[in-house]
Amino acid sequence: MFLGTYEPRLDDKGRVILPARFRDDMEGGIVLTRGQERCVYAFPAQEFESMTADLRRAPLSSKQARDWIRVMLSGAYKEVPDKQGRIVVPADLRAYAGLDRDLAVIGAGSRAEIWNAESWREYLAVQEDVFSNTAEEIIPGMF
Repeated sequence: MFLGTYEPRLDDKGRVILPARFRDDMEGGIVLTRGQERCVYAFPAQEFESMTADLRRAPLSSKQARDWIRVMLSGAYKEVPDKQGRIVVPADLRAYAGLDRDLAVIGAGSRAEIWNAESWREYLAVQEDVFSNTAEEIIPGMF
């Protein structure tokens, strides 16, 4: 499970050092792909394979499912962290998420997310207010 927020930097070669706490879960490889809200999702390879198995069950007759699958999978790259825990974030994903030198890498349960640091701070400022003022059940049986 991926938890916490970390602030690594992107180097001149487009590499980021994964947080040490994430590395064990990603040593078998990771899949980077477009995430929602203009971030990059980083899934352990096994988690991504499980997710794509679920995606294959989506009906071909659903245009929304086809569109979502195309965007998600056409931007996917498998990476293997090097000995220092670095991965390359492909140029098109860096452009998609507006990644520059300062990053925020956050844990989001089954995946990590890589954000432009300023975009993350802006997103979090809005969402923290929404979170603290939520008065209805969002996830059935939990909150």
